Amino acid sequence: MGIIKLADLIRLEAPGAISHKDISDYTVSAYSTGKIIALDTSIVMNQFRTAAPSLNPLTGLFFRTLTFLEHEIKPVFVFDGRPPGEKLAILQKRAEAAGWRSPNHLGTASPQTKDCVHLLKLLGVPVVQAPGDAEAFCAWLVRQGAAESVASEDMDTLPFGAHVLIRQLNAKRDSDIVEYSLPKLLEKLQLTHKEFVDLCILLGCDYCDKIAGLGPKRALRLIQKYRTIENVVLHINRKTHPVPDNWKYEDARKLFVETPHAEVPELMWTEPDEEALVGFFCKCTHVKEERVRRRMERFRQIRESTRKQREEATAAGQGRQTRMDDFFRVLRKRKQPVEAAESGNSKRKKPKLK
Repeated sequence: MGIIKLADLIRLEAPGAISHKDISDYTVSAYSTGKIIALDTSIVMNQFRTAAPSLNPLTGLFFRTLTFLEHEIKPVFVFDGRPPGEKLAILQKRAEAAGWRSPNHLGTASPQTKDCVHLLKLLGVPVVQAPGDAEAFCAWLVRQGAAESVASEDMDTLPFGAHVLIRQLNAKRDSDIVEYSLPKLLEKLQLTHKEFVDLCILLGCDYCDKIAGLGPKRALRLIQKYRTIENVVLHINRKTHPVPDNWKYEDARKLFVETPHAEVPELMWTEPDEEALVGFFCKCTHVKEERVRRRMERFRQIRESTRKQREEATAAGQGRQTRMDDFFRVLRKRKQPVEAAESGNSKRKKPKLK
Protein backbone atom coordinates (compact mmCIF):
# COMPACT_ATOMS: atom_id res chain seq x y z
CA MET A 1 0.00 0.00 0.00
CA GLY A 2 2.78 2.46 0.87
CA ILE A 3 1.67 5.93 2.02
CA ILE A 4 -1.97 6.76 1.27
CA LYS A 5 -2.38 9.58 -1.27
CA LEU A 6 1.20 10.81 -0.84
CA ALA A 7 1.79 10.90 -4.60
CA ASP A 8 -1.35 13.03 -5.07
CA LEU A 9 -0.28 15.38 -2.29
CA ILE A 10 3.17 15.86 -3.83
CA ARG A 11 1.66 16.65 -7.23
CA LEU A 12 -0.49 19.35 -5.63
CA GLU A 13 1.87 20.83 -3.04
CA ALA A 14 5.37 20.16 -4.41
CA PRO A 15 5.29 19.51 -8.17
CA GLY A 16 8.88 20.76 -8.44
CA ALA A 17 10.00 17.61 -6.62
CA ILE A 18 8.79 15.49 -9.56
CA SER A 19 10.63 14.90 -12.83
CA HIS A 20 9.37 13.00 -15.87
CA LYS A 21 12.06 11.01 -17.64
CA ASP A 22 12.70 8.03 -19.88
CA ILE A 23 15.09 5.14 -19.54
CA SER A 24 17.87 6.91 -21.45
CA ASP A 25 18.27 9.33 -18.53
CA TYR A 26 19.62 6.46 -16.42
CA THR A 27 21.87 4.87 -19.01
CA VAL A 28 25.45 5.03 -20.16
CA SER A 29 26.82 7.74 -22.45
CA ALA A 30 30.17 8.74 -23.82
CA TYR A 31 30.71 10.70 -20.61
CA SER A 32 29.44 8.43 -17.84
CA THR A 33 28.51 4.90 -16.88
CA GLY A 34 24.96 3.82 -16.14
CA LYS A 35 23.38 4.45 -12.76
CA ILE A 36 23.16 2.00 -9.87
CA ILE A 37 19.50 1.44 -9.04
CA ALA A 38 18.22 -0.59 -6.08
CA LEU A 39 15.00 -2.45 -6.84
CA ASP A 40 12.44 -3.84 -4.42
CA THR A 41 12.17 -7.28 -6.03
CA SER A 42 8.76 -8.13 -4.59
CA ILE A 43 7.29 -5.04 -6.28
CA VAL A 44 8.87 -6.03 -9.60
CA MET A 45 7.51 -9.57 -9.39
CA ASN A 46 4.02 -8.39 -8.41
CA GLN A 47 4.00 -6.12 -11.47
CA PHE A 48 4.62 -9.11 -13.71
CA ARG A 49 1.99 -11.23 -11.94
CA THR A 50 -0.59 -8.48 -12.42
CA ALA A 51 0.31 -7.70 -16.04
CA ALA A 52 0.47 -11.33 -17.21
CA PRO A 53 -1.07 -13.68 -14.61
CA SER A 54 -0.84 -16.65 -16.96
CA LEU A 55 2.93 -16.35 -17.33
CA ASN A 56 5.71 -17.25 -14.93
CA PRO A 57 6.93 -13.89 -13.54
CA LEU A 58 10.49 -15.09 -14.07
CA THR A 59 9.89 -14.45 -17.77
CA GLY A 60 9.36 -10.74 -17.23
CA LEU A 61 12.29 -10.57 -14.80
CA PHE A 62 14.62 -12.17 -17.35
CA PHE A 63 13.79 -9.85 -20.25
CA ARG A 64 13.62 -6.67 -18.17
CA THR A 65 16.97 -7.33 -16.51
CA LEU A 66 18.63 -7.88 -19.88
CA THR A 67 17.24 -4.56 -21.08
CA PHE A 68 18.65 -2.79 -18.02
CA LEU A 69 22.05 -4.32 -18.63
CA GLU A 70 21.98 -3.38 -22.33
CA HIS A 71 21.58 0.22 -21.26
CA GLU A 72 24.35 -0.39 -18.74
CA ILE A 73 22.05 0.39 -15.87
CA LYS A 74 23.40 -1.47 -12.85
CA PRO A 75 20.41 -3.07 -11.07
CA VAL A 76 20.66 -4.29 -7.48
CA PHE A 77 17.79 -6.64 -6.58
CA VAL A 78 16.82 -6.52 -2.92
CA PHE A 79 14.66 -9.24 -1.33
CA ASP A 80 12.44 -8.93 1.74
CA GLY A 81 13.61 -10.40 5.01
CA ARG A 82 11.49 -10.97 8.08
CA PRO A 83 8.74 -8.32 8.20
CA PRO A 84 8.43 -6.19 11.33
CA GLY A 85 5.68 -7.17 13.74
CA GLU A 86 3.93 -3.86 13.10
CA LYS A 87 3.29 -4.93 9.51
CA LEU A 88 1.69 -8.32 10.22
CA ALA A 89 -1.87 -6.97 10.33
CA ILE A 90 -1.70 -5.45 6.85
CA LEU A 91 0.10 -8.54 5.54
CA GLN A 92 -2.73 -10.71 6.89
CA LYS A 93 -5.31 -8.59 5.05
CA ARG A 94 -3.32 -8.83 1.82
CA ALA A 95 -2.98 -12.60 2.19
CA GLU A 96 -6.74 -12.97 2.66
CA ALA A 97 -7.43 -10.78 -0.36
CA ALA A 98 -5.08 -12.92 -2.46
CA GLY A 99 -6.62 -16.16 -1.23
CA TRP A 100 -3.60 -17.28 0.78
CA ARG A 101 -3.89 -19.05 4.12
CA SER A 102 -1.48 -16.79 5.97
CA PRO A 103 1.20 -14.19 5.26
CA ASN A 104 4.89 -15.00 5.19
CA HIS A 105 5.61 -13.64 8.67
CA LEU A 106 8.96 -15.41 9.00
CA GLY A 107 10.50 -14.03 5.81
CA THR A 108 11.38 -17.49 4.51
CA ALA A 109 12.07 -17.79 0.80
CA SER A 110 9.41 -19.49 -1.30
CA PRO A 111 10.40 -21.87 -4.13
CA GLN A 112 9.67 -19.11 -6.66
CA THR A 113 11.80 -16.64 -4.71
CA LYS A 114 14.68 -19.12 -4.76
CA ASP A 115 14.25 -19.51 -8.52
CA CYS A 116 14.27 -15.74 -8.84
CA VAL A 117 17.53 -15.44 -6.89
CA HIS A 118 19.15 -18.15 -8.97
CA LEU A 119 18.06 -16.55 -12.24
CA LEU A 120 19.45 -13.16 -11.25
CA LYS A 121 22.77 -14.67 -10.23
CA LEU A 122 23.03 -16.41 -13.60
CA LEU A 123 22.34 -13.04 -15.24
CA GLY A 124 25.32 -11.67 -13.32
CA VAL A 125 23.55 -9.04 -11.20
CA PRO A 126 23.89 -8.60 -7.42
CA VAL A 127 21.22 -10.01 -5.13
CA VAL A 128 20.86 -8.65 -1.59
CA GLN A 129 18.85 -10.09 1.31
CA ALA A 130 17.38 -7.34 3.47
CA PRO A 131 17.15 -7.91 7.23
CA GLY A 132 13.55 -6.63 7.09
CA ASP A 133 11.51 -4.74 4.50
CA ALA A 134 13.26 -4.56 1.13
CA GLU A 135 12.11 -0.99 0.49
CA ALA A 136 13.66 0.18 3.75
CA PHE A 137 16.95 -1.48 2.85
CA CYS A 138 16.88 -0.02 -0.67
CA ALA A 139 16.53 3.44 0.82
CA TRP A 140 19.38 2.74 3.22
CA LEU A 141 21.64 1.68 0.32
CA VAL A 142 21.00 5.07 -1.27
CA ARG A 143 21.70 6.89 1.98
CA GLN A 144 24.98 4.99 2.30
CA GLY A 145 26.03 5.89 -1.25
CA ALA A 146 25.93 2.29 -2.49
CA ALA A 147 23.11 3.10 -4.95
CA GLU A 148 21.93 6.30 -6.59
CA SER A 149 18.18 5.74 -6.48
CA VAL A 150 15.42 3.29 -5.60
CA ALA A 151 13.00 1.85 -8.14
CA SER A 152 9.72 0.97 -6.45
CA GLU A 153 6.01 1.69 -6.75
CA ASP A 154 5.64 2.12 -2.98
CA MET A 155 5.85 5.73 -1.85
CA ASP A 156 7.08 4.76 1.62
CA THR A 157 10.56 4.61 0.12
CA LEU A 158 10.60 8.39 0.66
CA PRO A 159 9.94 8.43 4.43
CA PHE A 160 12.54 5.66 4.69
CA GLY A 161 14.98 8.31 3.46
CA ALA A 162 15.80 7.50 -0.18
CA HIS A 163 17.02 10.69 -1.84
CA VAL A 164 15.58 9.64 -5.20
CA LEU A 165 12.55 7.41 -5.86
CA ILE A 166 11.83 6.13 -9.37
CA ARG A 167 8.39 4.84 -10.33
CA GLN A 168 7.28 3.14 -13.56
CA LEU A 169 10.79 2.01 -14.52
CA ASN A 170 9.65 -0.71 -16.91
CA ALA A 171 12.52 -0.68 -19.43
CA LYS A 172 10.43 0.65 -22.33
CA ARG A 173 11.91 3.46 -24.39
CA ASP A 174 8.62 5.35 -24.65
CA SER A 175 7.52 4.94 -21.05
CA ASP A 176 7.01 7.93 -18.75
CA ILE A 177 9.25 7.33 -15.75
CA VAL A 178 8.41 9.43 -12.71
CA GLU A 179 11.24 10.51 -10.43
CA TYR A 180 10.77 12.04 -6.96
CA SER A 181 13.49 14.07 -5.22
CA LEU A 182 13.26 13.90 -1.44
CA PRO A 183 15.51 16.94 -0.77
CA LYS A 184 13.41 19.08 -3.12
CA LEU A 185 10.23 17.76 -1.53
CA LEU A 186 11.36 18.62 2.00
CA GLU A 187 12.49 22.06 0.89
CA LYS A 188 9.18 22.84 -0.80
CA LEU A 189 7.06 21.58 2.10
CA GLN A 190 9.37 23.26 4.64
CA LEU A 191 9.67 20.07 6.66
CA THR A 192 12.55 18.17 8.21
CA HIS A 193 12.77 14.47 7.45
CA LYS A 194 11.36 13.56 10.86
CA GLU A 195 8.44 15.92 10.33
CA PHE A 196 7.85 14.37 6.92
CA VAL A 197 7.79 10.92 8.53
CA ASP A 198 5.10 12.13 10.94
CA LEU A 199 3.13 13.47 7.97
CA CYS A 200 3.30 10.07 6.26
CA ILE A 201 2.03 8.35 9.42
CA LEU A 202 -0.90 10.77 9.52
CA LEU A 203 -1.64 10.05 5.86
CA GLY A 204 -1.68 6.30 6.55
CA CYS A 205 1.09 3.71 6.35
CA ASP A 206 1.56 -0.05 6.68
CA TYR A 207 2.70 0.02 10.30
CA CYS A 208 -0.18 1.52 12.27
CA ASP A 209 -3.71 2.92 12.01
CA LYS A 210 -4.39 6.55 11.08
CA ILE A 211 -6.57 9.27 12.54
CA ALA A 212 -9.98 8.88 10.94
CA GLY A 213 -11.30 11.70 8.78
CA LEU A 214 -7.95 13.47 8.44
CA GLY A 215 -7.34 14.26 4.76
CA PRO A 216 -3.95 14.79 3.09
CA LYS A 217 -4.09 18.60 2.88
CA ARG A 218 -5.32 18.93 6.45
CA ALA A 219 -2.61 16.56 7.69
CA LEU A 220 0.07 18.60 5.89
CA ARG A 221 -1.15 21.90 7.32
CA LEU A 222 -1.23 20.46 10.84
CA ILE A 223 2.32 19.12 10.60
CA GLN A 224 3.57 22.38 9.11
CA LYS A 225 2.02 24.27 12.04
CA TYR A 226 2.60 21.90 14.98
CA ARG A 227 5.62 19.88 13.70
CA THR A 228 4.96 16.58 15.54
CA ILE A 229 2.15 14.06 15.86
CA GLU A 230 2.11 14.64 19.62
CA ASN A 231 1.34 18.35 19.10
CA VAL A 232 -1.18 17.63 16.34
CA VAL A 233 -3.16 15.35 18.65
CA LEU A 234 -3.41 18.17 21.19
CA HIS A 235 -4.98 20.52 18.64
CA ILE A 236 -7.50 18.44 16.69
CA ASN A 237 -11.17 17.83 17.38
CA ARG A 238 -11.30 14.34 18.89
CA LYS A 239 -14.96 13.98 17.95
CA THR A 240 -14.49 14.56 14.23
CA HIS A 241 -10.99 13.06 14.15
CA PRO A 242 -10.87 10.25 16.74
CA VAL A 243 -7.38 9.05 17.61
CA PRO A 244 -7.03 5.23 17.37
CA ASP A 245 -6.95 3.32 20.65
CA ASN A 246 -3.46 2.16 21.61
CA TRP A 247 -2.09 4.03 18.60
CA LYS A 248 1.41 2.77 17.83
CA TYR A 249 2.58 5.74 15.82
CA GLU A 250 5.86 5.88 17.77
CA ASP A 251 6.73 2.34 16.68
CA ALA A 252 5.95 3.28 13.08
CA ARG A 253 8.10 6.40 13.35
CA LYS A 254 11.00 4.33 14.67
CA LEU A 255 10.76 1.90 11.75
CA PHE A 256 11.03 4.74 9.25
CA VAL A 257 14.03 6.46 10.81
CA GLU A 258 16.09 3.65 12.36
CA THR A 259 19.22 2.33 10.67
CA PRO A 260 19.24 -1.35 9.56
CA HIS A 261 21.63 -3.60 11.46
CA ALA A 262 23.68 -4.53 8.43
CA GLU A 263 26.87 -3.73 6.57
CA VAL A 264 26.99 -2.18 3.13
CA PRO A 265 27.23 -5.18 0.77
CA GLU A 266 29.81 -5.54 -1.95
CA LEU A 267 28.04 -5.18 -5.27
CA MET A 268 29.44 -6.98 -8.29
CA TRP A 269 28.14 -7.33 -11.84
CA THR A 270 29.50 -10.12 -14.05
CA GLU A 271 28.86 -11.47 -17.55
CA PRO A 272 25.78 -13.72 -17.74
CA ASP A 273 26.41 -17.47 -17.69
CA GLU A 274 24.56 -18.15 -20.91
CA GLU A 275 24.61 -21.95 -20.97
CA ALA A 276 23.46 -22.35 -17.39
CA LEU A 277 21.00 -19.50 -17.86
CA VAL A 278 19.36 -21.02 -20.93
CA GLY A 279 19.00 -24.43 -19.30
CA PHE A 280 17.55 -23.12 -16.05
CA PHE A 281 15.28 -20.47 -17.55
CA CYS A 282 13.77 -22.71 -20.23
CA LYS A 283 13.10 -25.44 -17.69
CA CYS A 284 11.36 -23.08 -15.25
CA THR A 285 9.31 -21.06 -17.72
CA HIS A 286 8.93 -23.41 -20.72
CA VAL A 287 10.07 -20.58 -23.00
CA LYS A 288 11.58 -22.07 -26.15
CA GLU A 289 15.35 -22.27 -26.19
CA GLU A 290 15.52 -20.69 -29.65
CA ARG A 291 13.82 -17.55 -28.38
CA VAL A 292 16.19 -17.29 -25.41
CA ARG A 293 19.23 -17.80 -27.63
CA ARG A 294 18.07 -15.06 -29.99
CA ARG A 295 17.58 -12.70 -27.09
CA MET A 296 21.04 -13.42 -25.72
CA GLU A 297 22.57 -12.84 -29.16
CA ARG A 298 20.81 -9.51 -29.41
CA PHE A 299 22.08 -8.68 -25.93
CA ARG A 300 25.68 -9.30 -27.00
CA GLN A 301 25.27 -7.26 -30.19
CA ILE A 302 23.82 -4.27 -28.35
CA ARG A 303 26.57 -4.39 -25.75
CA GLU A 304 29.25 -4.57 -28.45
CA SER A 305 27.67 -1.68 -30.34
CA THR A 306 27.61 0.40 -27.15
CA ARG A 307 31.26 -0.35 -26.54
CA LYS A 308 32.25 0.71 -30.05
CA GLN A 309 30.25 3.93 -29.85
CA ARG A 310 31.96 4.82 -26.61
CA GLU A 311 35.40 4.08 -28.02
CA GLU A 312 34.67 6.21 -31.09
CA ALA A 313 33.51 9.08 -28.89
CA THR A 314 36.66 8.75 -26.82
CA ALA A 315 38.87 8.71 -29.89
CA ALA A 316 37.15 11.86 -31.12
CA GLY A 317 37.94 13.57 -27.83
CA GLN A 318 34.32 13.71 -26.69
CA GLY A 319 34.79 11.89 -23.44
CA ARG A 320 36.88 9.62 -21.31
CA GLN A 321 36.96 5.99 -22.34
CA THR A 322 35.16 3.65 -20.02
CA ARG A 323 36.18 0.06 -20.52
CA MET A 324 33.73 -2.79 -20.20
CA ASP A 325 35.82 -3.89 -17.21
CA ASP A 326 34.63 -0.72 -15.48
CA PHE A 327 31.06 -2.01 -15.66
CA PHE A 328 31.81 -5.47 -14.32
CA ARG A 329 33.58 -4.55 -11.14
CA VAL A 330 33.06 -4.62 -7.43
CA LEU A 331 31.52 -1.41 -6.17
CA ARG A 332 31.63 -0.47 -2.54
CA LYS A 333 31.04 3.22 -2.22
CA ARG A 334 32.06 5.09 0.87
CA LYS A 335 29.43 6.70 3.01
CA GLN A 336 28.29 10.10 1.85
CA PRO A 337 26.90 12.66 4.27
CA VAL A 338 23.19 12.88 3.74
CA GLU A 339 23.29 16.64 4.08
CA ALA A 340 25.37 16.86 0.89
CA ALA A 341 22.35 15.74 -1.09
CA GLU A 342 20.28 18.66 0.10
CA SER A 343 20.11 21.92 -1.73
CA GLY A 344 18.18 25.17 -1.81
CA ASN A 345 18.18 28.51 -0.03
CA SER A 346 15.28 28.07 2.36
CA LYS A 347 14.89 30.67 5.10
CA ARG A 348 14.30 27.84 7.55
CA LYS A 349 17.02 25.46 8.58
CA LYS A 350 17.74 23.05 5.77
CA PRO A 351 15.93 19.73 6.24
CA LYS A 352 18.06 16.83 7.40
CA LEU A 353 17.51 13.27 6.30
CA LYS A 354 18.14 10.59 8.85
